[in-house]
Amino acid sequence: MVTRYTAMAEFSSSSVSQSAHASREKRLVALSSVAAAVFLTLMKLVVGFMTGSLGILAEATHSALDLIAAGITFLAVRVSDRPADREHTYGHGKVENLSALFETLLLLGTCAWIIYEAVQRLLFGHHEIELSWWAFAVMGVSIVVDISRSRALAQAARRYHSQALEADALHFSTDVYSSIVVILGLALVWAAERLGLPWLQHADAVAAIGVAGIVILVSWQLARRAVESLIDGIPRGLYDQVMEVVSGVPGVLRVERMRLRRSGPETFADVTVQIGREANLEAAHAIATAAEEAVRSILPHSDVVVHVEPVRSAEEDLITSVRLLAAQHGVGAHSIRQYALTTQEAGAPRVGVELHLEVPDHLSVEKAHNLVSDFEAALQRARPEVGHVVTHIEPVNEYAAAKVFQASAEDIARVLRALEACQKQDQVRCQPHDVHVHHSEGEMIVTLHCSVGAETPMVDAHIIAEQVEQALRRQLPELGRIVIHVEPEATHEGEVPSTT
Repeated sequence: MVTRYTAMAEFSSSSVSQSAHASREKRLVALSSVAAAVFLTLMKLVVGFMTGSLGILAEATHSALDLIAAGITFLAVRVSDRPADREHTYGHGKVENLSALFETLLLLGTCAWIIYEAVQRLLFGHHEIELSWWAFAVMGVSIVVDISRSRALAQAARRYHSQALEADALHFSTDVYSSIVVILGLALVWAAERLGLPWLQHADAVAAIGVAGIVILVSWQLARRAVESLIDGIPRGLYDQVMEVVSGVPGVLRVERMRLRRSGPETFADVTVQIGREANLEAAHAIATAAEEAVRSILPHSDVVVHVEPVRSAEEDLITSVRLLAAQHGVGAHSIRQYALTTQEAGAPRVGVELHLEVPDHLSVEKAHNLVSDFEAALQRARPEVGHVVTHIEPVNEYAAAKVFQASAEDIARVLRALEACQKQDQVRCQPHDVHVHHSEGEMIVTLHCSVGAETPMVDAHIIAEQVEQALRRQLPELGRIVIHVEPEATHEGEVPSTT
């Protein structure tokens, strides 16, 4: 048990360490994106004003939007990594989804502006583009930085399932395309002047519309996923996948209910499973743990809560039903025997049950009888095939410690002589040993071990033990409780029987 708890503690410590590492890496990637956006915005503003290029100044505006988006991403990552508290019991992960949605709206606004400017140039004349090596240089540097940042952000987004980082990566990747369009426009202006083909000056506007269309499509997909997460939507097919693996866990009779939700990079699963009610607490816990592991096989690192409901399974036999119903009524049951009822009526009860019920010894006859009657009625409701129930009520006190006194040498000798007579006169096939005799609460109690052949059927062994008990009672009618433990002869082969 100590080993198990140690392993759980090590797992928890490892999980916390991994979470802290992920938070640091996400913040570092987001912060580096802020720095890159600041650098690109300042560089494009300076070169744009130096050259008078409206295209580069427009790119500076685009980079300024990226700076705002990168700043939002950095703040979103910091907030989303905060642990759950009393006001946010599922954590703060949805801040990332909200950030992704806002950044996507910024992208869509930028694309709308690009399309508007492109249409203006196509319909009302081209915009004059100034040629300068500074323009090509700044756009080249911008492409290199944007590719580097978009890759780093995309890798971190995939590794940590962060929609905020994914949206930021999309911002930087659109900068790559827009920068290429600007360079293309500059190159086509140069080609139009050299080759005398004025229609080429419109190619940059057409390319800009194409790039904006692609960005709108990708942005729409990201925005839809962000909205789905905000309203607790999950990817199509995920529910069926998780349901299938949980239903296949040994011991799970049925998945009663399952809820899945995402909060930023985290996934939460609440599952209710039905198991056979005969399972004890340890077995039920093992089934719940197996169900958790099944969910995590589809959703690694998810937060899973499994609720177990005990139900009657189709394979539950009558004896098990009797024991479980007795436990539900706070009483113990033993010596349960079922027998067939002779009836020719269709649909009539077919089984009778006899048993001993253990009730607290402080109850009166009336209260004990009422308790047993409730049990009998519950049994017949649960098992309609039971038509006749007879119970023997036994008082027990599980908390009272009986005082035990060692029997006298004379009493021990009398018991040993009775056992010897049992073997000789009754020819009982049993080798008694470890005989103990003592007095408790006014009666003489005998316990002993009885060795029989190792291949003896258990039913026959039980009959032998009953024969020994009956023989002892004939020889010593004053005996109280007799407890006989049956074991194979090989267990004590060669030992000398001991008595006390």
